[in-house]
Amino acid sequence: MTGAGLPAPLRWPAEAVWEALAAQLPGLSVEILPSLPSTNTALMERARQGRTEPVFLVAEQQTQGRGRLGRQWLSDGAGALPLTFSLGLVLEPQDWSGLSLAVGLAVAQSLHPQIGLKWPNDLWLHERKLGGILIETAHYAGLRCAVIGIGINIAPRPAEGLRTPPACLQELLPDVDAAQAFGWVAPSVGQAVLDFCAQGLAPVRAAYQARDVLLGREVLCSDGRAGLARGIDAQGALLVQTEAGIIKISSAEVSVRPAAGPAL
Repeated sequence: MTGAGLPAPLRWPAEAVWEALAAQLPGLSVEILPSLPSTNTALMERARQGRTEPVFLVAEQQTQGRGRLGRQWLSDGAGALPLTFSLGLVLEPQDWSGLSLAVGLAVAQSLHPQIGLKWPNDLWLHERKLGGILIETAHYAGLRCAVIGIGINIAPRPAEGLRTPPACLQELLPDVDAAQAFGWVAPSVGQAVLDFCAQGLAPVRAAYQARDVLLGREVLCSDGRAGLARGIDAQGALLVQTEAGIIKISSAEVSVRPAAGPAL
């Protein structure tokens, strides 16, 4: 603690992240800002203005962050609540399908073996949500820019107002803070995005399914279809065994939960 009972400033490993990826991402910058409404929104605006160089943008405090389906994802600036950052860069993958799965896998692998993945873009720990990924794209002068937003709960947080009970990284790593987590996650995410562009999802499909929290469970989709989750295909679609056979769920707007038990 510092004077007046305030927590010590976080020591962000911006230079280390830059050094890990600068050769693969020419022009990369790593920016740490004290407060932003949303890192994704900020990078989307930059891309539309033609600022398409690769960048990691971290907000110590995020006041209008959002997740999938418009849900809020906020941070308090003390390093105790979510780590919130975004990666913006120009991408030209052969197939965009499955990018969020590849990113989620990279995050989980960089943090802890017990972290699971819930299709299509959530990090899961002990039946609770640890974090999430939101991918958006913007176009400028024929280029397609991806903005990959990541939020991770670092310390315990209240569950009020949340659709799903939250987990936090300190359950597994009691001394971790947001800056340390960023130093582990950011290089892995950057490399995973480059690998995805070159090879797609297929090479990491088995690794994803090893952490798939839905695999083998009865699931109920938001469109009313139900069945047994059978993993993912090479493009990242969720495979569900129904009475009519195996169906593929590929829409990012589909909410999947177990047929019985707590909502996932």
